[in-house]
Amino acid sequence: MLFTQDQSPEKIWKAVLHELNLGWFDTSHPFRFVNLGTQSEHGPEVRTVILREFEKVLDLYVFTDFRSDKVRELRANPSTTLHFYHPEKRVQIRVKAKAEIHHQDLVSDAFWGRVLGDSRLAYNSVLAPGTEIPNPEEAFNWAEEIDDSSFSVLRFIPLSFEVLQLNGLKHLKILFTKKDGKWKGQWLVP
Repeated sequence: MLFTQDQSPEKIWKAVLHELNLGWFDTSHPFRFVNLGTQSEHGPEVRTVILREFEKVLDLYVFTDFRSDKVRELRANPSTTLHFYHPEKRVQIRVKAKAEIHHQDLVSDAFWGRVLGDSRLAYNSVLAPGTEIPNPEEAFNWAEEIDDSSFSVLRFIPLSFEVLQLNGLKHLKILFTKKDGKWKGQWLVP
């Protein structure tokens, strides 16, 4: 368990931030893989992305191909939800956030320097993500010159953190929102 009903919202908040920080720092942590919810013209979409950084100001960062559907969806509607789940601690965190897309700017340039070796191929396929192909081999056709032209960084600015601690018949839920410049917790019925 991440928290109990006997803990203060402040102590729970610190535990939540610690786990989210581990999610980008520790590649084996369950919060490394996060579900990203967007809205397409056909309805809700969800996919798993990798948490690349969690800043002290609480912004979360993900890398993606600028040509992807998620970028198109976030450009049309930057409101999103990030969903984290830790199976051992049986805790779920839903982060409501506003997305910013960084492509060929100072933010994406800074992160591109951290993408090393063959990892850069993920953002250099000749065909855009989601393109129909006759066989899987077509997906492994990379540009001759590897560059950052399709690399983008999604920055998520949190609006709220809803934390659900699963515990048999006594689940606990707390919502953290920013008030007067500080994050405050409010207990909710699960």
